[in-house]
This record gives sequence, structure tokens and C-alpha cells, in this order.
Amino acid sequence: MFGPFLLAGAMSLAAPGAATADPVRDATAKAMPALMTLYRDLHANPELSLHEEKTAAKLAAAARAAGYDVTEKVGGTGVVAVLRNGAGPVLLIRADMDGLPVIEDTGLPFASKVRAVTDEGIESGVMHACGHDTHMATWVGTLRNLAAMKDKWHGTVVMIAQPAEERGRGAKDMLDDGLFTRFPKPDYAIAFHDSAGQPAGQIGLTPGYALANVDSVDVVVKGVGGHGAYPHTTKDPIVLAARIVTTLQTLVAREMDPQQPAVVTVGAIHGGSKHNIIGNDVTMLLTVRSFTPEARKQLLDGIARIARGEAIAAGVPEDRMPVVTVKDEYTPATFNTQPLVGRLQALFAARFGQDRVVETKAVMGGEDFSRYWLADQRIQSTIFWVGGVPKAKWEAAQAGKGTLPSLHSAQWAPDAEAVIGTATEAMTAAALDILKR
Repeated sequence: MFGPFLLAGAMSLAAPGAATADPVRDATAKAMPALMTLYRDLHANPELSLHEEKTAAKLAAAARAAGYDVTEKVGGTGVVAVLRNGAGPVLLIRADMDGLPVIEDTGLPFASKVRAVTDEGIESGVMHACGHDTHMATWVGTLRNLAAMKDKWHGTVVMIAQPAEERGRGAKDMLDDGLFTRFPKPDYAIAFHDSAGQPAGQIGLTPGYALANVDSVDVVVKGVGGHGAYPHTTKDPIVLAARIVTTLQTLVAREMDPQQPAVVTVGAIHGGSKHNIIGNDVTMLLTVRSFTPEARKQLLDGIARIARGEAIAAGVPEDRMPVVTVKDEYTPATFNTQPLVGRLQALFAARFGQDRVVETKAVMGGEDFSRYWLADQRIQSTIFWVGGVPKAKWEAAQAGKGTLPSLHSAQWAPDAEAVIGTATEAMTAAALDILKR
């Protein structure tokens, strides 16, 4: 559910020692035809957040067939697949399942033609515009590899297929439904996300904060309505809303530490009904991004203070002060822990080559994978990126001859074979390293 970031340089998908026998690489290569078939099916049949019933059933069936102990309907449509292999660490591997209300415009032969009604009552096309289809295919490839390689690891693997990442609530719903009490509690947690800002097959890791806190804030600006010809008899909420928008720009620019990343964006303003009517209310919709709890509090407190202060300055009566609501769809910042992120960085560099493994900057997008670590900060946790931009499009964009679609774009069509192949090999190798005998 986050936007793109750009890195310079393309790379070859050929890995060092590719001619040498490698059980992980060989198993992944052998699995790719089936995984691509699964990917195309998932891509053509997306389901919206909280409605991933058919998707979940497909993943549950794949896990059962591989010998996992599978529980469905965890936190709604979530799937938990457990494979025990003696004493040892517990590793959680997560993929997200939900699609987005986007009308696909990729031109792919297996493009989604699905339509559905959102929970807000809006009919829309549905698309895997954030690459969750590649995540799920990788999840299946990884669980199959690990089931076939039980002689190479010990411990417990907990594979979770999570609903509603795009709503920022799937991880919370699964935790609230007893994920860490009904099933083995992890010592380690890993996930990946495809990237619309990296060349296909490149891996990116970010130590520390990797993704931001995401808050949605509604501000209802109240005025005193009346006739547009007699504005002096009113308290115009549109003018007041404009003042609030302008003053909000100083919250980040003049109140936040310049070295502390923060975003306050007014994404929508709704107010008024007719040319000659000054209405009573204006509604503003904001997205707020931060990393630390302290920065988050400063931003949210500042929004409420600015809204009230501007209303007082405009002479709005006390009983008509703005109403500021922080929505429940809050996604906490994602933090990649040491030593795990460094361990994976070294592992991937040795396996894929230094040119395919880069350190990436933190981004202001959000991901609810962070909730698993926040539920118990003794867990070692890392989410990494796998580039999805097809080689020709990447090279054209680097030469200034084209632009790249972002995640959530109707045109986002990753090089799925490169993403799934790289991610499945990386996930399997990471699991074997964490759970090595």
C-alpha cells in the first residue's frame, strides 16, 4: 500500500555461480511454471479487502497439499499454515491477499475483469495493483520448498496469508483472533514487497525504520451558513477551511525537526452545494505520515490545534469548533530489526551478488506487517523489497524516455517471473539460514 522509490542502476539477473548445483535455486526453477500459473489465476481473480474468501481457499489448499497443518478464517479470511520439524526457532512468513478497487489497464492477456462493490458502496473494478498476487505465489513457492527440504532445517514454520493489508487492519485482526496464542509464537518474522521503483530482480533492504506510520484524519470545519450575497451574516466554512489548509503547511515546514521525516497532505475537501449558498460545514480528508511515536503525536496534536486556532481567529462560536477525528485505519511504522536485516543483507549478497542487493531508503508509504513485531518486540523482523520493473521499461526510464507506473496504478504490471523467482529463492534461503541445523 505504498508508493515507489527510485534507485540508480540496472543489473543482470544472472547470479554468481549460476552453473553450480544449488538445491534452493534448482527447486525454485523447477517450481516456476506452476507458480506462474497460480500467479496468473490470482491476478485475474482479485478480491477486495476483508472479502478474500476464494483467494484464501486456494492458498489453504496449496498449504494442505504440501503437508502443513492449516487453519482458515483467522481474523476474518486469514490462513495460518504450520509445519513443525523438531525443536528449534519459530519463523513466521507472511503474504497479503487483498486486491484494490482499481480498473485494470495493463493490457495483460490475464488482466482482471472482476467488478465488485466496495464496503463504501461504490462499484469498481478490482485489480492486484500492489503486487499481492506475486506475494502469494512466492508464499506458495516458499512453503513447498521448505516442505521438500525438511532435512535441511529444524524448528517450526508459520506461514500466514493475511487479509486486508490495504485497509491497515488485517494483521491486527489476525493478532486479535489469537495468532500468537493459538499458534506457535515466532522468534523471527519475514515478508517481502514487490517494488515499482527498482529493476526486476533487485533486492532492497532498509535497516531500522523502513515504512511510515500512516494516519487518516477527518476534519469537519463548521461555520454558520447563509446567503452568498450576505457573507457578513455568516461564518464561511470554506474560507476557514482554506486558512486551515494553508496553516497546516507550516506544521511540517516550521514545527517539525527538519531531520525528522513527516508528511501532512490534504487529499480531499468537500463543501458547499450551490453558487449562492454559504454552507454550514466543510469536510477535509488528510493523510499523515511519520516514523516515531513522538513525531506522530506532534503532528496529530498540531492538526487539532491549528484547526481550532483558525476557527477561533475567524470568530466561530465555541459550539461550532472543528471536529478532528483520527480514523481507526492506522498503520504503525515498520521497523527492520538488527541483527536480522544485516544477516539477510549478507546472505542475499552472497547468493545473488552485490549488484542485485542494495540498501534502500525509508519511504513514507505504510505496511501493517509492523504489527507482528510491535505485538512482541523480542521478535526479529524484516520486510524487504524485490524489484518488479521490467528491464526494457527500467532502461527507458533511466534514459529519460519513459515514466514508470507506481504501485496502485492501473498500469502496474511487474515482471512477475523475476519477482516470484527472486523472492521465492530469497525467502527459502532466508528460512533455511534462520532455521539451519
